[in-house]
Amino acid sequence: MARNWTPDSWKSHEARHLPTYDDPQALEAVEATLGAYPPLVFAGEARALKAELAEVSQGQGFLIQGGDCAESFAEFHPNNIRDTFRVLLQMAVVLTFAGKLPVVKVGRMAGQFAKPRSAPTETKDGVTLPSYFGDNVNGIEFTPESRHNDPQRMVRAYSQAAATLNLLRAFAGGGYANLRQVHQWTLDFMGRSPWAEKFGETADRIGEALDFMEACGVDPATVPQLQGTSFYTSHEALLLPYEQAMTRQDSLTGDWYDTSAHMVWIGDRTRFEGSSHIEFVRGIGNPLGLKCGPSLEPDVLLSLLDTLNPGREPGRITLISRFGHEKVEAGLPRLVRAVAREGHPVVWSCDPMHGNVIKSESGFKTRPFDRILSEVKGFFAVHRAEGTHAGGIHIEMTGQDVTECTGGAIAITDEALGDRYHTHCDPRLNAAQSLELAFLLADMIRLETTDRHADAA
Repeated sequence: MARNWTPDSWKSHEARHLPTYDDPQALEAVEATLGAYPPLVFAGEARALKAELAEVSQGQGFLIQGGDCAESFAEFHPNNIRDTFRVLLQMAVVLTFAGKLPVVKVGRMAGQFAKPRSAPTETKDGVTLPSYFGDNVNGIEFTPESRHNDPQRMVRAYSQAAATLNLLRAFAGGGYANLRQVHQWTLDFMGRSPWAEKFGETADRIGEALDFMEACGVDPATVPQLQGTSFYTSHEALLLPYEQAMTRQDSLTGDWYDTSAHMVWIGDRTRFEGSSHIEFVRGIGNPLGLKCGPSLEPDVLLSLLDTLNPGREPGRITLISRFGHEKVEAGLPRLVRAVAREGHPVVWSCDPMHGNVIKSESGFKTRPFDRILSEVKGFFAVHRAEGTHAGGIHIEMTGQDVTECTGGAIAITDEALGDRYHTHCDPRLNAAQSLELAFLLADMIRLETTDRHADAA
C-alpha cells in the first residue's frame, strides 16, 4: 500500500482541468451516493489485467486499447456498444493470428466521459459559459442550462457504465466472442472495404484450424479460450470526485482499488509532478496508463515512475506515447532509453491519434489516416532500433460508420467529413479504418518478431 495516502489526499495537491461546482453540498451528496453503490469492477479483475500486461511488458503479448474519445448520454445504445466491441474483437483476432502473440483487449468504454479543457469557460458571440467537460459534468449544447456543471450527472454516468459493463461481460463470455462466430463479426457497411475481404480470408483460415482440431479429437466447444474472451475497461481518471467515490478497499488484500474501471490513465495535461491526479492514482492498485508527449523530459518520467511504481511491479504501468507523426522518431527514443536504463518494467503503447489532429478545409477537426499510420510506423521503428518491445496501440475508434478521419482504403475525403460526423469531441477511426490499421499493425508485429528471432539465433 502507498504510504501517507488516502482516497482524498489528492485534495491537498494542485488540481488542473477539474470542473468547479457552485453547490458543494450537492457534490458531497452525490459523492456519498456513489460511495454506497456497488463497485463496477472488482479488485481481482484488475489484478488479472495487471498479470496479462506483465506478459506484454516482457514481450510476450500485445495490448489493444480502443473506444470512444468521449462517451455520451445521447448515443448510449446497445448496438453502438456491440459494434465497437466486435471491431475490437476483429482487430485482436487479426493481430493474434498474424503476430502469434496473445492480445490484451481493453476498451475505452463504460466510463470515458470526462474531457480536459484548455480553459474553464468558452465564449461565443459575446456569451461566456462553462466549457464542455464531458457528459458526466455538463452538456455539449451551448446554453446556460446545458453548460451548468451538475454533479448529479455522475450518477447517470455510473448507471450507464454499469449497463455497458453488463452488456460487455455478456458479449465476452456468453458466446458472442466464440471463434466459430468470427465470420459474423464483420459489419454490413464494411463490405466495400478491401480489408473486410481480407478479414474474411483470415476467418476462413481460423475455421479450417478449428476443423483440424476437431478432426484430431479436440472439441473446440470444450476449450474455454475459444468460447469467450477476457475484456477489460479503462478511462482517463480525470474527474477525481467520481474516481474517489468509486474507490474501495479490497477485502482480500487490504489494498485500495478504483472500481470505476479495470485500468485508468493520466493524461498529458495532468501528469505533472505535484499533480492531484498523480497523487490519487499512486495509491490505487489498478494498472495505470501514463500519456507521454513531446513536453515530457526523461528525468521527470523516471521520477513519475518511481512515484507510481516504486516496487517496479510488472504490468502496473503502461506508457502511452503521443508525439505526432513528425516528432515520434526524434522525441520517443530518449524516453525509451531512460526507462530501459533504469530497468522499469513498462508496457510501451502508441497513441497515434492525439498528436495528429488538423482542421480540414471544410472546417471539421480531423485526423488523416496516413498521419496516424506514419506515427505507428515511427513508434515501431524506434523500438526496433532500441531493442525494446512495441507493446500496444491506443486509439479512438467506433464501430459506427462515421466519417471523421480522412483517408484509408475507403478514402474518406475532406468533402465527405460532414456526411456522418457524429463525435462529441475528437474524430474517431470508423470500423473499416480500424480493421485496416490492424492488418498494417500485424505486418509490423511480424517484422518485430522476425527480428527478435534472428537476434536470438
